[in-house]
Amino acid sequence: MKYLVLLCDGMSDYAVNELGGKTPMEAADKPLMNRLASRAEVGLLNTVAEGLKPGSDVANLSVLGYDPFKYYSGRSPLEAANIGVDLSNDDVATRCNLVTLSDEPDFAQKTMVDYCADDISTAEADILIKYLQEQLGDEVFSFYTGVSYRHCLVWKNGPDKIGALTPPHDITTQKITDYLPQNEQFLELTQKSYELLKNHPVNLKRMANGHRPANSIWLWGSGKKKPLEDFQKKYGLKGSVISAVDLIKGIGRLASLEVIDVAGATGYIDTNFEGKAQACIDAFKRGQDFVYLHVEAPDECGHRAEIQNKVKAIEYIDKRILAPVLEALNTYDDYKVMILPDHATPLALRTHVGIPVPYLIYHKRSEKESGVVNFSEQSAADTKVYFDTGYLQMDRFLDKK
Repeated sequence: MKYLVLLCDGMSDYAVNELGGKTPMEAADKPLMNRLASRAEVGLLNTVAEGLKPGSDVANLSVLGYDPFKYYSGRSPLEAANIGVDLSNDDVATRCNLVTLSDEPDFAQKTMVDYCADDISTAEADILIKYLQEQLGDEVFSFYTGVSYRHCLVWKNGPDKIGALTPPHDITTQKITDYLPQNEQFLELTQKSYELLKNHPVNLKRMANGHRPANSIWLWGSGKKKPLEDFQKKYGLKGSVISAVDLIKGIGRLASLEVIDVAGATGYIDTNFEGKAQACIDAFKRGQDFVYLHVEAPDECGHRAEIQNKVKAIEYIDKRILAPVLEALNTYDDYKVMILPDHATPLALRTHVGIPVPYLIYHKRSEKESGVVNFSEQSAADTKVYFDTGYLQMDRFLDKK
């Protein structure tokens, strides 16, 4: 028996005028998802419990079967687990984005131009993060390089409460005035980073080549580490995680799942879809029972308000990942597939919302007529199947309850 979770990050959306009043899921040509949905359990799942923010951290923990109220303290400790940062129990890890801010003289009047600094490369970012460590790092604060614009700041023996911190993708095109860190140390680090980075040679070269500069850090997602229950001990299955992003890989490592790195996996629409599919197929061949295959591309397109690219990302997942993986799965006696987003990332809002998401659970030996023709937000709602406690869905999927 093989189990596949295909997590299409941020795939769910609202109707879009430019798509003729359809959502990207409705507009996408995704025959395999639709075929599975027609023979599967289809419904809505609440992946973000009331009182929690609708982030990929909370939602993916939930989908993997971990109660966020028990296991979640913040996004960055999960990412730090994959970056290789050895956190003590009293250290505070904080996501450190490299962003593009506008150039108003008054720092508080600047605008969040780009939460990812024009998709800065990891090689360029590494130079900037190491420079910040040289200039701002000390026995209290340390900067660690992650991937692309996503990095980590560790506050040794930091406080339990940092104050409000806003994800930069939530305030794209907005003035940062009302969203600056309330914590004085974080505010000072952010302001100093701008002065250090605005004329750094890496950024001067980027601007000369027509790219936005990574001229500031932006801090958010703070927390202290919390251990996760071993997935194999919890469910009795050997599992693997495939993703391009530190967050999902970090959750996998903390859950003692095998974490598979795929060359060319970027987290964007140019990711190595075929490589991810092959990694999944190979994991099953090696004897893994469970694979959590995460694709970031729909979410990034939602944050960028790239309508056609979001549709295309869903189509690529269907054609370039699901097609070869299903072909391989059909060689086994039995298998189950769950396909869902972790949360919605509406194009109109360019950020996450905590509404229930559509899901399908297909079982090779237990097909059922769902009446669903096009797997989407509305067709899932029309089934009237709804589960409110997201972290219990894994138990259902794996036949544990």
